[in-house]
Amino acid sequence: MLPHTIVFLLLLWNTEPIISDPQTNLLNIGCSTYNASNTSLFLSNLNNTFSILRSKISSSAAGNLSTTSELPQSAAPLYALFFCRPYLSLSDCLACFAAAVSFTHRCGAGTGGRVIFDGCTLRYESAPFFDQGTLPGNTAVCSSGSATLAGFAAAATALTGDLSLAVPKIANYSAAAKGDGVYGTAQCADTLSEDACVQCLQVAYTNIQGCLPAENGRAVDAGCFMRYSNMSFFSENQTVDLSHYLGGASKSTRSIVGGVVGAFVALLILSFLTFLLIKKSRRREDDWKGDILGATELRGPVSFRYSDLKSATKNFSKENKLGEGGFGEVYKGTLKNGKIVAVKRLAIVQSESTKASFKSEVKLISNVNHRNLVRLLGCCSSRNDLLLVYEYMANGSLDKFLFGEKNESLSWKQRFDIIVGMAKGISYLHQEFHVCIIHRDIKPSNILLDENFQPKIADFGLVRLLPSDQSHLSTKFAGTLGYTAPEYAIHGQLTEKVDTYSFGVVILEIISGRRNSNPKLEPINQYLLEWVWKLYEEDDMIELIDKSMNPSDIELEEMKRVMKVALLCTQSMVAVRPTMSEVVVLLLSQGDSNIEPTRPIFIDSSTQARGETSSSAWSSSATHATVSVTQFSAR
Repeated sequence: MLPHTIVFLLLLWNTEPIISDPQTNLLNIGCSTYNASNTSLFLSNLNNTFSILRSKISSSAAGNLSTTSELPQSAAPLYALFFCRPYLSLSDCLACFAAAVSFTHRCGAGTGGRVIFDGCTLRYESAPFFDQGTLPGNTAVCSSGSATLAGFAAAATALTGDLSLAVPKIANYSAAAKGDGVYGTAQCADTLSEDACVQCLQVAYTNIQGCLPAENGRAVDAGCFMRYSNMSFFSENQTVDLSHYLGGASKSTRSIVGGVVGAFVALLILSFLTFLLIKKSRRREDDWKGDILGATELRGPVSFRYSDLKSATKNFSKENKLGEGGFGEVYKGTLKNGKIVAVKRLAIVQSESTKASFKSEVKLISNVNHRNLVRLLGCCSSRNDLLLVYEYMANGSLDKFLFGEKNESLSWKQRFDIIVGMAKGISYLHQEFHVCIIHRDIKPSNILLDENFQPKIADFGLVRLLPSDQSHLSTKFAGTLGYTAPEYAIHGQLTEKVDTYSFGVVILEIISGRRNSNPKLEPINQYLLEWVWKLYEEDDMIELIDKSMNPSDIELEEMKRVMKVALLCTQSMVAVRPTMSEVVVLLLSQGDSNIEPTRPIFIDSSTQARGETSSSAWSSSATHATVSVTQFSAR
């Protein structure tokens, strides 16, 4: 079970606003269409969350505040984000919060909700979302009246452009500023990275231009907010000098340049953006049904053009190839905006049914959002190729660090964090996403590492989803021998515990730095599970530790506990293996589990010394893989 985590943001307020006004003009409200499975517990947690946030606001002094807090673990985890605009007073911020909470009753037991006012933003979800900047459903909210001041559109264009460039460079991601007859503000949630803030405000800037020449315009998105007006909505002493963040140009110079450029740009883009806005609003009415961010809905993935992905990967060149997995080849790509992505070229035969399945499964996968799962950014279905576009992981896959292909050893802390992160990601797939997704192929090459060595699981959801109304029996094998649970490899019996077994094997590889099988060793030590069981019985845990680790950095008791968890995960009886939510608890608990593991079972292929027979070889021709099942005896 994931911790019940709450993130609260209350960004830079001033105790003397221009007027006492919480600015509770409702701009947008959205609710999830998925209800919590345990309604009473979820609503109790939600009310508790609101109480904690209210308490934090009330007890805060004026100034910038960013606070996180953790509540006891819950079967109904909840994540919440709240922030006020920088110019609201403490009392107005509290009033805005109260108004936002009062609107959330419309969501009932829905697992997510968000309310956006002029003065504040409130959002909660049953899964983490704090790194989300711009999402489908971002929109502009425009007033009906047009500004009468000459040059207003150009001044508003210049000011909002400056805000979009400056705010990501400001410490609290927030600023209010004044132009020539125009007032504006821009803000990002400070849980975002600077790049995410930049992207979100760029989208907001584009959206808000569609309001001109209206006298008021707002742009709302998952992680940012922008507003301009011909009337002041904050006091003079609350403005920020944006020139400090725009390369040092003087205000007068920027005004002149902004006016000239703004007028020219306005003439060019107003008609185009008006067309886009009309088209976009029509699409929103059809597709989003007023749910602006789509964070808890089954929104479709972003569709990429084949020509753009072909260009980004240099025509899928060998120099851009990152690797090859069971589902196809993966290439590094650089999009036109400079963003680096990973493009997976699926190795599956195309047909009408395949394309239909591809679209439905990709739509589902694109809605999976967890810090320990590789994020699917979009897809492309061309005449000859089915392509998936993922976020790029700078450090590649875990196996390269474990098995010596990279000249860098992971510390014990890094390994422990990877193990815990993996467990949380798999637990989310099994129990927290609205559909149970069984990975079926958990192994080090499918665990990617970001620049901070945080693990992200790849290739989930590409094989098959577990239907909630059908038997758990599946005759289609998809996995890697050596990591695959015996009941699945032999009998095709598929449950969530298949992933639990694979996870246990990977834990032991992470601790030892050894592959699950190695024919170069003496027979008694060839198979990792057999060797670990022998060490466990002899209470000789130190022998298991990867020799590349610094002994002084190792927490021996913690490592013993983790190894015991791995053995529990690889139990022969499916019912005895813990669920992945239970695994998370066992890994993070300080005490030792009273449950004692029994001898594990191991699947090996005689044709693949490392136990890595591909899923296609296994399913298409049984003569290519002789499978043996070994119940290890006590030594």
